[in-house]
Amino acid sequence: MNFRETPADVLVGGHLRTFRGTCNRTGKPVDGAVLVTEVLGPELYDAIMASAAVICARGGRTGHMQSLCRSRGIPVLRVDPLDLDALVGDVTIRLDRGSIIHGNAGHVPLWVEPSRPGIDDVESICVVIADATDIRATNDLMPRVDRYFIREEFLCLSAGLSPIDALRAGPREAERYGTAIAAELHSMVEQLLPGQRLVMRLLDLRSDDAARMTTGIEVDDEPNPELGLHGARWLLAERHYPAAFRALRAHVNDHLGADADRVSFAVPFINDSTEFLRLREHLGLTGDTPLGVFVETPAAVHSAAEFCAAGASELFVGTKDLIQFYLAADRGNHRVAATYQTRHPAVLAALRQTVESGRASGVPVHVFALGADVDHYLRHLPTRRLMMCNAELRQLAGPVELPA
Repeated sequence: MNFRETPADVLVGGHLRTFRGTCNRTGKPVDGAVLVTEVLGPELYDAIMASAAVICARGGRTGHMQSLCRSRGIPVLRVDPLDLDALVGDVTIRLDRGSIIHGNAGHVPLWVEPSRPGIDDVESICVVIADATDIRATNDLMPRVDRYFIREEFLCLSAGLSPIDALRAGPREAERYGTAIAAELHSMVEQLLPGQRLVMRLLDLRSDDAARMTTGIEVDDEPNPELGLHGARWLLAERHYPAAFRALRAHVNDHLGADADRVSFAVPFINDSTEFLRLREHLGLTGDTPLGVFVETPAAVHSAAEFCAAGASELFVGTKDLIQFYLAADRGNHRVAATYQTRHPAVLAALRQTVESGRASGVPVHVFALGADVDHYLRHLPTRRLMMCNAELRQLAGPVELPA
């Protein structure tokens, strides 16, 4: 046998079942290469976006950068740390076998993937994207999408912005930062079809991610960033973020005119209606300004009805974080991957409670689903409103098989 095969866990799938590429261990962007790194982080954004695939030794299916790869259809495979150093030169990625092959892999039989569920029963689709090109690609395939969703930190990465540097430099730099983010949103709105909307999740940088996106400001270290100062907690503590947000909204209103209503915002990592109302006041929002809420902690599940009563315009269930908190299983730790179960009864009960709370109040609720869970969620939850990453939606809507 003229090949050596290294087993791998497929964290993020892709359009091709098998393809060949050259390993890139530099951390720098190399178009079409296979990025090899111990762990994925925001400092590798440019390298990730240029890659045909990513191989790492740590992390789970739903980490932040894995989610970025999922939105772009970039496969991510995880290997044993002891196998990582051997990945050099040209390799063949076999998503169908969950492996990486050195040498001649032409005679290794292809695995035929079973048919996957369709999404014909979904009434509303909110697509998670990385930039404007994802909007164009999705609309070419599936124009009935009604919402697109972007994280503010992904806008920062694509535009080369350092939010902490700008916000800590004072109100004037914060305003410039807000205007720069608004310009990115403007370019995305131009790609929307009639009836489509764009939702931006407000900045949600954990201390470890913030440190890697910052050039001139020292970020305090936290022992457990996942449970630390981020999301609504961080937004409430950041005194210049309101200046950035005001500049952002002013630019959107001035440059989009009537289309400004097609852009809305949602609060990340928030526990209850008290935080929600405090944040609205902190941001200077009037009572008629819509603001959505991300439900991604157990406390937020139990506060869903209160969010609706407090004026939340829509709810987005962030299952990636919610699952790790319900099951006490770090979504980025491969050692507890078996415990991190997207269909666990406790998780499904939480999702059902949130959907029912929104329905009772007349507030739309979108539940994030991995592609493999779409059919299960549609059959076991009282919802027809889903969030999905761009690439997985495109695969479910009609994947195109290309030659290896």
